[in-house]
Amino acid sequence: MRGVSRVSYADLLERLTAEDISSAAVATRLANELFAVVGLLDTEHGLRRALSDPGKPAAEKGAVVGALLRGKVTRRAESLVAAAAEGHWATSGDMVDAIEELAVTAMVLAAEAENGLDDLEDGLFRFGRVIAAQPDLRAALADPSLPSEGKGRLLDTLLRGKVTAVTLAVISQVVAHPRGRSINAALDLCAGIAARRREQLIAVVRTAAELSAAQRRRLAQALARSYGHAVHLNVVLDPSVVGGISVQIGDELIDGTAASRLAAVRRKLAS
Repeated sequence: MRGVSRVSYADLLERLTAEDISSAAVATRLANELFAVVGLLDTEHGLRRALSDPGKPAAEKGAVVGALLRGKVTRRAESLVAAAAEGHWATSGDMVDAIEELAVTAMVLAAEAENGLDDLEDGLFRFGRVIAAQPDLRAALADPSLPSEGKGRLLDTLLRGKVTAVTLAVISQVVAHPRGRSINAALDLCAGIAARRREQLIAVVRTAAELSAAQRRRLAQALARSYGHAVHLNVVLDPSVVGGISVQIGDELIDGTAASRLAAVRRKLAS
């Protein structure tokens, strides 16, 4: 989102985070209601255009939301959707994207209420690794001919007891309603929202051997000093690393592995 859409989204996010949501159950219900609204607006194109039409008065669009949702969702969800309709958007798609990001943020608030933000980020990352490594599973979950209920049952079988309930709920939502994205892209979106909630950066650490708790802590502290933000570590065991570690934060790669040094030597010998 850019320009006017970014400003409107920031206003919505401020509204959501200003809410007194200390219960995981309340946050999860709000998230599910917002996800349902996203699904409705994705299928009802005329309604989506009407609610995002800059030529219509804000009060009129808010009244449409009230007539549509009152009694069907909580007042908190209705208020957020009405505020979205009353905002200014570069495209109708930006408005729907914003409501979806509010839904994910509500799930993050649910995880936070249970002191489970680390578990949520780790679960999203590890499931992304599983999806990347298993093309048959990825194809099955991305298959548009497989009903959402079937995908939900498959995910429940794979993940129940292995991730938190909030993590499973987030994954189930983005898999059932990918909205034109790959599963990994959707998981990255959710992980990014969770990281921003804690104003963290996410570092993908590749190492040949598991890091101890003390090593993880020291690495996280060193990266936090370098970047000026708390850093969440996603550790990947990778035998090809040989020795040392590599750390990737966004587009920046810090590579201190023996494999990279050997590759550099080979390049020099070949030149």
